[in-house]
Amino acid sequence: MVSISVESPQQTESRLRRVIALADLVVHDGVWCFEESPADRPPALTGDTLAVVGDGESWSRLVRLAPEHRDVERFGIFSFHFPADLDNSGFVGWLAGRLKTELGTGVFVICGTNRARGGIYDYWGCPIELLDEAVAIVMALRTS
Repeated sequence: MVSISVESPQQTESRLRRVIALADLVVHDGVWCFEESPADRPPALTGDTLAVVGDGESWSRLVRLAPEHRDVERFGIFSFHFPADLDNSGFVGWLAGRLKTELGTGVFVICGTNRARGGIYDYWGCPIELLDEAVAIVMALRTS
């Protein structure tokens, strides 16, 4: 369920620090990239496929980098699964803003839902060169 929060900026900060501390965090091994295919040829789903999105003209599949992937952007991936009944509204904007400020780069976020694990989960991608720094920022937020 999507939450609607009416709170002060200080209350939001406090709530989202609690959210990041309680979320299950996984840093995914390897280097990841987007693999594109035409709209009339949807990609195959494999065990390494983290996400597939389309825009009506093409499909974009997030997969592990393979030798055939040339001239593609390379990403590091980490993810959060949020506990059920925890108001995580505003989390993406809050953390993305912090990462942009501290790393000088944006991120991409792909969200999904798994009711068996509490609901919402997010995959976060950043340039592979900045993955360790991004994770260090996340860890600092989890413990502060």
